[in-house]
Amino acid sequence: MTGTRSLVADIGATNARFGLLDASGRLLHTRTLPCTGHTTLEEAARAYLELAQPDDHPVEGAIAIAGPITGDLLTMTNHPWTFSVRGTRDSLGLERLVVVNDFTAAAMAIPLLTEADRLKVGDGESVAGEVIGVIGPGTGLGVSGLVHGAAGWTALAGEGGHTTMAAVDDRESAVLSLLRRQFSHVSAERVISGQGLVNLYAALTRLEGREPRSVTPADVATHGVDGSDSACAEALGMFCAMLGTVAGNLALTLGARGGVYIAGGIVPRLGDFFARSAFRDRFVEKGRLCDYLGPIPTYVVTHELPAFLGLKAVLDQG
Repeated sequence: MTGTRSLVADIGATNARFGLLDASGRLLHTRTLPCTGHTTLEEAARAYLELAQPDDHPVEGAIAIAGPITGDLLTMTNHPWTFSVRGTRDSLGLERLVVVNDFTAAAMAIPLLTEADRLKVGDGESVAGEVIGVIGPGTGLGVSGLVHGAAGWTALAGEGGHTTMAAVDDRESAVLSLLRRQFSHVSAERVISGQGLVNLYAALTRLEGREPRSVTPADVATHGVDGSDSACAEALGMFCAMLGTVAGNLALTLGARGGVYIAGGIVPRLGDFFARSAFRDRFVEKGRLCDYLGPIPTYVVTHELPAFLGLKAVLDQG
């Protein structure tokens, strides 16, 4: 393939998705590799380049990882890879390598989405140029925001998924009380993530006096959507409601009148279940601030590769 300019990668806890872009940002090639098959990020990147076999070696690269970006030596939150940004850049023969938090990349993609790349949930209309909130359950829970200035959009990097989860009703209080026996800190990520679905299912089952079965996040989602298991259905409903609570908190904290976007790998797969869930009601129900939150729209991101869009935007900013 000719015209290769950039190597981009979205590294999760399980899989590493790589891609090659030309100078205009057009995706030339992409492939997903399992993280467990490679001992280092550099090894995985080299394996991808051998598969892609670009005619032109990429000049620059941008990588999104789950975890805080605090210097040159980085360690991922949900995977044992540790690497040096400068060392990886030099080893891969790149002139420039930028590494950002995975949710910074997801956030930077938001202004580039078309109407076909998002699904509106509930009412409200965005205010152009205002702050945008971004939250996304996947292996973990990513949280970010976008602020517009003279130089364009800036993504806020943080670890908002690890804020303390609060209950809204007695049922949630009982669930969180059980989870506090298991975890020293019950963060939002403990209930609003893939493993969070399993945690909710297990807690709700025990509250009914039964021992939970061994299930995966996909099991809970599947049986919750089709209603074939009452505990899974309640767990999935509580997951959506709690996501609404935390998304509403994010909107209040940021003043996100530009809207709040739901990214990540779980919610887009829930379809009508999510649209019918308590998510939007929970988002708005903030007592005296209901009238403030009501006009703020909420969207589900349906684009298949939002991180690649965001990484291209990061590279373009220089």
